Amino acid sequence: MKGKWALIATLLAGGMYTAACAQSTGGGALKPPTTPAEDVKRMAFTVTEDIWKDSLVMNPGHPVKWSYDQGVVLEGITLLWKNTGNGDYFRYIQKSMDHFVDKDGNVRFYKESEYNIDHIKNARILLTLYKVTGQEKYRKAIEKFRNQLRNHPRTKEGGFWHKQRYPWQMWLDGLYMGEPFYAEYAALFNEPAAFDDITRQFVLMEKHSLDSKTGLLYHGYDESREQRWADKTTGRSPHFWGRAMGWYGMGLVDALEYFPAKHPGRDSLIAILNRFATVVAKYQDPKSGAWYQVLDRATSKGNYLESSATCMFVYAITKGVRLGYLPQKFLATAEKGYKGIQQQFLEPTAKGGLNLKGTVSVAGLGGDPYRDGSYEYYLSEKVITNDPKGVGAYLLAAGELSIAKSQNNGRGLTVVLDQYYNNEWKNGARTHYVWNEMSNGGYSLWGHLFHKQGVKTDTLSVAPTASGLSKANIYIITDPDTEKETASPNGVTAPAADAVYNWVKGGGVLVVMQNDSGNAEIKGFNKMTERFGIKFNENSIHRVQGNQYEQGALTVDAGNKVFTSARKLYIKELSTIQVQPPATPVLQENGAVIIASAKVGKGAVFAVGDPWFYNEYLDGRKLPAIYENYQAASDLVNWLIKEAKSN
Repeated sequence: MKGKWALIATLLAGGMYTAACAQSTGGGALKPPTTPAEDVKRMAFTVTEDIWKDSLVMNPGHPVKWSYDQGVVLEGITLLWKNTGNGDYFRYIQKSMDHFVDKDGNVRFYKESEYNIDHIKNARILLTLYKVTGQEKYRKAIEKFRNQLRNHPRTKEGGFWHKQRYPWQMWLDGLYMGEPFYAEYAALFNEPAAFDDITRQFVLMEKHSLDSKTGLLYHGYDESREQRWADKTTGRSPHFWGRAMGWYGMGLVDALEYFPAKHPGRDSLIAILNRFATVVAKYQDPKSGAWYQVLDRATSKGNYLESSATCMFVYAITKGVRLGYLPQKFLATAEKGYKGIQQQFLEPTAKGGLNLKGTVSVAGLGGDPYRDGSYEYYLSEKVITNDPKGVGAYLLAAGELSIAKSQNNGRGLTVVLDQYYNNEWKNGARTHYVWNEMSNGGYSLWGHLFHKQGVKTDTLSVAPTASGLSKANIYIITDPDTEKETASPNGVTAPAADAVYNWVKGGGVLVVMQNDSGNAEIKGFNKMTERFGIKFNENSIHRVQGNQYEQGALTVDAGNKVFTSARKLYIKELSTIQVQPPATPVLQENGAVIIASAKVGKGAVFAVGDPWFYNEYLDGRKLPAIYENYQAASDLVNWLIKEAKSN
């Protein structure tokens, strides 16, 4: 790799792709062969720094509107933010939505009375913003969309109409627009009954659109049979549009992610997804790896390979495999599809980004002028470059594939987070250093780093015992409670200390993330850690004043056994450590041990005097980019996996 490609590789490795990549020339095929992780940053550069830099105007020359197109793009940017920890991506997302949502939670250009299922799509971005920032304006806006679903017109069987102006109709598209938001909302705000309704939507859509001969799904269904495009017996539209099936597949994997593990509808949806993936693989073009605009008419005159459907299929399948809904064998279909995207649809731009070619601008049913759903109709719509629906689907596909290979690193391992010694509650829910919390004090992004490596996350809410630890390969204890945090904090007992020691000796990997004196219980907890040669001091260093981040800076020398790539770290208000064999220092500052580790029997221990890897110091929203905490967390995950697998 030489010249401009070496420059691009250097910039990609550093995080967000920047205008310095303008060394690249536009046009032609994507050369040399690149990875999804490289490609997705280049496409994000095109989105955020080139064609949609202000993050608002989706179609230059036309007034901005509340449109699902933008939501698809922002979903892709959200995944990239999680995969990189680059706060610029989050700021782009927030800027985009803040154009629409005012301080009182009103949403510009949105009208519930239109009952358009497409309008629900962007509310998922509002859920992310609310979970991260806690700002009430997002919660108020979110409720408007939940209220639309409460009042949205339905078919006689209970399926959501696609739009009020399209009465009695369900389209495949609508399942992506509405159900992932519905599921995420239900999980966040505890509406378990909603999952019955969500299941109903997918089951009804498959029931009425599935073709028994091919296994493909027709674009739409008209319960009334009144539309000219509708078969008078079945109500189905006449053809299998690629992107419509793509919407449906993405809706399945995105909604499933929030389904309760024991909800009966979960198995139904997983079965639908497996049928979906099987038929999608069957209709993949064997030569290019891509999919056609009309899926079953590969050899018909005028049909063409279409990029948005191809990206959507790659995303749905890759995510389905990652989350365990689909067998590993389907990953080969997705990888072949991605090669097709690179060869058929991607081209470098003059500014160093990427363009996505070959996306059909729109396709629908009915309306004015009337769209009859014929084969000729689907081929008549304009095919364009950088359509936001295609670009958004591409960002999602490349984002998922960029972490697909790493899944094998930690597959079969489980990391268990303590919720006994740290047992804080707020508004009836656990809070502070928990996996599902996206706000500053949560561990959601660290959990994502484990998931990127294929490690499952779990929790332990009782005192550790041999039985309770049996499911854990890695056990994390963070910030033991003081009485000011919890009325009756759980202290370390001799049996619990014995259980943890024996578990480590037998091959477990323990992570202890203490806190500084006054913010955690230290003296009693040392009864557990001293057995590994680790004693936390009841002190507090790195007391950072305001935004004087250098007061919390730490430098890591090359060759560190844990932090193999991160070089500049940030930790504030931590307790130091005393070590004796078998413990040894991992990182020191002016003679004080900041981080330590120990090898005990077949297992290992990692210890630091701060909760450290909570979202506030990983997600890039607060900490300047020179601090590599996200990379340090990735390094630690890799070290923990290595230790857990060395037994």
